[in-house]
Amino acid sequence: MGKIAQSTTKYLIEADFIAEGLVEKPDVIGAVFGQTEGLLGQDLDLRELQKSGRIGRIDVELREKDGKTEGTIYIPSSLDSSETALIAAAIETIERIGPCEAKITLRDVKDIREVKREYVVDRAKEILQKLMKEQPDADALAEAIKGSVRTSEIIEHNGIECGPDAVNAEEVILVEGRADVINLLKAGIKNVAAIGGTASTRKLEEFTRNKKVTAFLDGDRGGDLVLKKLSRFVKVDYVARAPDGKEVEELADKEIFICLKQKLPFVEAIKKKYSIKKPRKHETMEEHQEYKENKEFLTPERKQKIIDILDKMVGTRAAYVFNEKMKMVDKLPLTQFTAENKSLENAKIVLIDGTITKEIAEEANKAGVEYLIASSAEKKFTMEKTKILTSEDLTNNF
Repeated sequence: MGKIAQSTTKYLIEADFIAEGLVEKPDVIGAVFGQTEGLLGQDLDLRELQKSGRIGRIDVELREKDGKTEGTIYIPSSLDSSETALIAAAIETIERIGPCEAKITLRDVKDIREVKREYVVDRAKEILQKLMKEQPDADALAEAIKGSVRTSEIIEHNGIECGPDAVNAEEVILVEGRADVINLLKAGIKNVAAIGGTASTRKLEEFTRNKKVTAFLDGDRGGDLVLKKLSRFVKVDYVARAPDGKEVEELADKEIFICLKQKLPFVEAIKKKYSIKKPRKHETMEEHQEYKENKEFLTPERKQKIIDILDKMVGTRAAYVFNEKMKMVDKLPLTQFTAENKSLENAKIVLIDGTITKEIAEEANKAGVEYLIASSAEKKFTMEKTKILTSEDLTNNF
């Protein structure tokens, strides 16, 4: 349809037609003017109304089909509703277009003002959303201020950079550097001290004497080396690690508390670090390989996110589909949980609200789902393609 030029247009008449032969736009427009002339009196004559601007430019869409012509007529009107209705009814009286018999049927009379109102409302929503995004979040500003204040709390004690509570606290968290101390201070943890930048290992040893020590290190090989060196002159009681490939200084507050909550006794942490190199007792190489893959993909951060999502899903009776980056790509009712559902095809992780049954496990396996996880399962299913896990498995490190 052509553009409606009149800014005063109130209504748009839309009428479909079929002509028993081939006709062109001038034939259709001529029929509209010619066959309605005098029908409604001089005051509603289309030619006069168009001259005065109360009827806009008539537009026509054409398409040929099997030797006939079909199309739609568009007539913009700035008349009132009753006058526009008369014009619309008059259009249906047209019986010929050019040399051909024709039938015209009214499709709709649209209130252009309503269309404009819908556009205004939708556009206003977009503008409001943009304004809300650009407005400073009060909580974020408050946290920024708190973070700035906490950062200023960093002190130096005998060459050791630490939080204000670290000197006299019974428990202390050792991190690798100043940036890590600052990040923990922003999270409200004040009994933290940096290993780097110390005047001597002897001073660090004195600093930690009679304290319970948690070493909170980066999730990379550098963290392994720091722990190895630190344990030579400091009695480390617990070990907490950032997720694989992440550094303590870049963790969000929630991640920090998750990592500290999952800290392990020093001896257990060392055993865990090196036991993965060989199969566990009574474990086949295939089982060990699956165990290793699970440990590599389902990091503490991912496991906690999955557990949180499962808690929020309670009562939905739904399945949530995620990609390898733990981004949800679809959500579907359990009644649609079948291998034929394209949403499940080769999905990385699917979380379901409820208990994993044999039927659900088999459908997931057919679809190629890699991980199927729920709060519980009828029993421990073993599938060719799909790994079946429960909340308990996640909590117990498989």
